[in-house]
Amino acid sequence: MRDQPPSQTPPEDVLEIGAPERFAALSHPLRHRSLLALGHRPATTSRLAARVDALKDSVAHRPKALSAAGLVHVAETRQVHGGTERYYQRTARRTVVAEPRAKGTAAMLAAVAQELDRAPAETHLTLRHLRLSPAKARQLGEALARLVDEAEEDAEGRPVHGVLVAFCRQSLPTGTTGSG
Repeated sequence: MRDQPPSQTPPEDVLEIGAPERFAALSHPLRHRSLLALGHRPATTSRLAARVDALKDSVAHRPKALSAAGLVHVAETRQVHGGTERYYQRTARRTVVAEPRAKGTAAMLAAVAQELDRAPAETHLTLRHLRLSPAKARQLGEALARLVDEAEEDAEGRPVHGVLVAFCRQSLPTGTTGSG
């Protein structure tokens, strides 16, 4: 197997998902899983297909769609067998959905569901509803963000774990004042 490029830090720390073209790029679970798979090391389409356990033909155009939306970029190119091998990398270490929309959120959750289904062990999925004052809700949201942002990563070669944090105020039924 050809040497892989060294692990590179993405150029940005946070990429905000808010533009329609970014939601469109993530509207398919395989594109989203491809983005997740590019988490720490750049990859060619062949290596990306192996990481997401899919056929190369079904993955081949995914990096181009993600690149057009600004979610990945070509980190390196190499000349091989008369062609150019492109190594794609995420443009940011993590992504934050600015204004979640149903289609993009559904694709993100579908990709996470696929990852959970494929995970060998150590999965955790919890849904809980809490009654909180606005101040406590803000504190909890800030604490969750801090917990993820400040998590220390182990050295190269350790298993990669995905983290998805969702925190929102539950919508009220039409005609409800919320004081019940």
